[in-house]
Amino acid sequence: MDLGKVFRALADDSRRRVVAELAADPEGRERACGSFDLPVKKAARTHHFRVLREAGLIMQRDHGNGSAVSLPRQDIERHLPGLLVLLAEELGSGSRAGRTGSATAD
Repeated sequence: MDLGKVFRALADDSRRRVVAELAADPEGRERACGSFDLPVKKAARTHHFRVLREAGLIMQRDHGNGSAVSLPRQDIERHLPGLLVLLAEELGSGSRAGRTGSATAD
């Protein structure tokens, strides 16, 4: 994992939210890409998933006319211990609400 790529990927609120939502699921389930409530158009959504995938923060599986993502939890924990817990806590606490790039702005 390239630390610079990881931090650049997580610097965007929409991408951080995707990883946080996946991290918050205690069962580690795979989710359809369209199931994330991101305030962006389809092209931007595709870009966000590509950035996360290239940073090693998600695994993406194509199926039919859609795709699904999941976390490579073991890889992330081995390289960046505690990161997923921090992201899940941030999502749960709503600490992003006070930031300039809130989940509904963009």
